[in-house]
Amino acid sequence: MKLDIITPESSIFSGEASAVSLPGKDGIFQVLNNHAPIISALSEGVLSIELESPLNEEQKHEAIEVESAEKISVKIKGGVAELTNNKLIVLAE
Repeated sequence: MKLDIITPESSIFSGEASAVSLPGKDGIFQVLNNHAPIISALSEGVLSIELESPLNEEQKHEAIEVESAEKISVKIKGGVAELTNNKLIVLAE
């Protein structure tokens, strides 16, 4: 799925992900490829992202913590996530 993580200051990440775990208001939940459409409020926590391919130089950002070649995480203070047609947009604080 296409993933975009955006803050008011900048774009944190844009690329392909196979799975994303998000800190929802009622707990952590995960979305995968071909997941049903969803809109959710996010609380403070960590986005855990499994990438389709390793992170490249153009995708690197100071807010991204690299856990392995194809797994990254991003700490957020809250926000909103919307998934439609295999495109996940995270508007984060």
